[in-house]
Amino acid sequence: MDIIHVEGTNKGDVFLYALSTCIWCKRTKRLLNELGVEYRYVDVDLCEGEEKASVKADLKKWNSDVTFPTIVIDDEKVLINYQEEQVRRLLGND
Repeated sequence: MDIIHVEGTNKGDVFLYALSTCIWCKRTKRLLNELGVEYRYVDVDLCEGEEKASVKADLKKWNSDVTFPTIVIDDEKVLINYQEEQVRRLLGND
């Protein structure tokens, strides 16, 4: 699985499940970059075969509807769909 690491300020373990073609996923990545947050992400649609099935199974643990984007923070908090205010509150520099 191609997990991409984006450098930034450590705000905990931030993992984004995304689609490469999803406008809301692109906006989420842009927001995380704007906030300077260190995070990892995978574009699920670019995975293939068993790898894709494995990633979707992992995602389903956090989001049973398997919708995008989904952000998992420290294996505790989950943000489903684009939630700018929540991301700013949890990961911003406030």
